[in-house]
Amino acid sequence: MATASRDLDLLRHMIRAIVPPMGSHLHKGQAGRIAIVGGSKEYTGAPYYAAMSSLKLGADLSYVFCSEAAATPIKTYSPELIVVPLLDSPSDVGERRATIDSWMSRIHALVVGPGLGRHPDLLKSAAGMIGLAREADKPIVIDADGLHVIGETPALVQDYEKAILTPNAVEFARLYEAVMESPYRDDVATRVENVRRLSERLGHVTIVRKGEEDVVSNGRQVLTCGIPGSIRRCGGQGDVLAGCLGTFVYWANLYWSSTSPSSRDSLVQRYEPMVSAGYAGCTVTRTCSRRAFSRRRRSMTGPDLIAEIQGAYDALFEEAT
Repeated sequence: MATASRDLDLLRHMIRAIVPPMGSHLHKGQAGRIAIVGGSKEYTGAPYYAAMSSLKLGADLSYVFCSEAAATPIKTYSPELIVVPLLDSPSDVGERRATIDSWMSRIHALVVGPGLGRHPDLLKSAAGMIGLAREADKPIVIDADGLHVIGETPALVQDYEKAILTPNAVEFARLYEAVMESPYRDDVATRVENVRRLSERLGHVTIVRKGEEDVVSNGRQVLTCGIPGSIRRCGGQGDVLAGCLGTFVYWANLYWSSTSPSSRDSLVQRYEPMVSAGYAGCTVTRTCSRRAFSRRRRSMTGPDLIAEIQGAYDALFEEAT
């Protein structure tokens, strides 16, 4: 186990190595087809932020699986998104298996939770989507109200090492108490170990515990990300992180599955793919937040972070090559 926030230059090199190169030989979709599972009558911005962040980082296509009420607003936000209103169907996910499988076969990774809300039908559909994605061996990022689903039914991700959970301080406490079945007290001295222990109890599911310093662990390895972000806590920052993670988890797993052990970059080899992806997402999002705050100060909002993704990527990784 290593805590490596001090080794930023080496970690930047590691992240850059898992990013697939661009080239004229590629076809649309090979750089990633990412699906956001979320979007309800009350919350339409969150899935949009997550989906656009996955695209702006470099995924080729982004889908939003949302409720009927959220579909039209999200479509009006951007023509880039493929919006599919299937979450609030009255039938069970199992009864819609053929339809969902046809969409699932097109995507490389899922991000579950942005804008999902707490309506029982939407939560049930989200749980079903997690189960189907797991059956299909897809990487899954679970954020926001998706974490409520996991708190209610931890077995959905138990022992599934291609899942990554992204709780903030409050969400982590709730998840910890639900899974560990013991009271949780936030303590700076034990924070990293608590993240590691919870991940281990879940069967090495990766956890990104967001905070003043982000902690990433799969129970075997730990990375901490404390590079400066911003002091403005506007809405949407978690959605940007979730969207970036959706792209990074696909890239990291693609690198590991398509590269033989003998030819893998030595730094990439050091950290397991979901841990690498978790750290990469934190690094990009914090850099976006810092850059956006330097331009917008108190008026910074979610779209300002999305506008900084390319600049953050260049600053972090193009200099590292």
